[in-house]
Amino acid sequence: MAEADHDPLPSRRPAPPSGAAAAPVRRIHSRELLRGAAEVEIEHAGHIYRLRCTSLGKLILTK
Repeated sequence: MAEADHDPLPSRRPAPPSGAAAAPVRRIHSRELLRGAAEVEIEHAGHIYRLRCTSLGKLILTK
């Protein structure tokens, strides 16, 4: 299987044709991503992004 075919975080795909059932959106709680840290790095398509929780509890994603 090609690496592009095994992306655990698939990119956005076009909407399914009219009448087709939409796949459910996966929901992950921020606690699962951060695991007690204020910041995590996320690798996507060869780039590193930082997800940070501010002191006011807001999430900021930067490249």
